Parts: sequence; C-alpha cells; structure tokens
Amino acid sequence: MAETGAVFGGEHSGHYYFRDNYRADSGIITALLVLELMSKSDQPLSALLEPYRRYADSGEINTEVADPPGAVEAVAKHEEGAGANTDRLDGLTVDHGDWWYNLRPSNTEPLLRLTSKRQRRGVRAPRGRGARPGRRAHQLNAEAGSPPAKETPCHSTHC
Repeated sequence: MAETGAVFGGEHSGHYYFRDNYRADSGIITALLVLELMSKSDQPLSALLEPYRRYADSGEINTEVADPPGAVEAVAKHEEGAGANTDRLDGLTVDHGDWWYNLRPSNTEPLLRLTSKRQRRGVRAPRGRGARPGRRAHQLNAEAGSPPAKETPCHSTHC
C-alpha cells in the first residue's frame, strides 16, 4: 500500500487495511463500514455480497503433516511433471483453467493450508489479468485517485 498509495488492502484471512488508518489493520473500521452499507441498502449482507461471488471455494482446509514444505514440493513436482500451470508467489498455486488451488505451509504451525476455487456455474468468466475478485480493491484505489496497484492474483494472501 505504501508503494502504490492504495487506499484499501485486504487479505483472505480477513485482515483489512486502510490508508487513512496509517495502513493498519482494523476490523472495527471494516465492521462499521459494512454495517453502514447494510443500513443504507436495507438488504441482508448475503444479498450485498452476491454480485461479487464469482467463485465457489473450499475455504481454508488445514492438515497437520510432519514436513509441510516437503509436502508442497512433492505436490509441485507432480503437478509440474504433468504440465500444470504453477506459481510460487505464495506457496504453490496450480491453475487448471476454470479452477485452481493454493497449497502452502503455515507460518506458525506444522500445517498445510489448502484453498481451492472454481468459477461458479452461470457466472461469466472474468477476462484479463487481475480479473479475479481482488480486482475490486484495485478499482476502489483508482476511484480514490491512487496510482494503479500492482496486479496480484486473487490466490495470493495479499490481494
């Protein structure tokens, strides 16, 4: 955020950062903004979120293993050997076109963290780089006059 002047940033883990709050995480500000939006719209949160739900996802699945980095490398070797499209930005991300998964070791526990997403049925596929849900943060930053943020795929924990 400091590098690009972004007004807002978020992580899949539920951390939300605001430029006007010294780029610090604030669940309270986030909760208040959501409550304000709900009160002005007179709709439940589920209805407000529906237009942004392009993907069905597994949520984060945690599995205890003896050697998380070794397990990630074994999966990477298999997927790369099969010709899959892989990325190592945040653990291992394997993209199979209309679905993808990210597998990474926990930074704090002996766990593997798995997240899988696929395009929801009946939802038109987004086009172009950065077209996944994290793209909305880039749009908000542009509307606020901030310079464009680096395009970050949604499967990163930093989109």
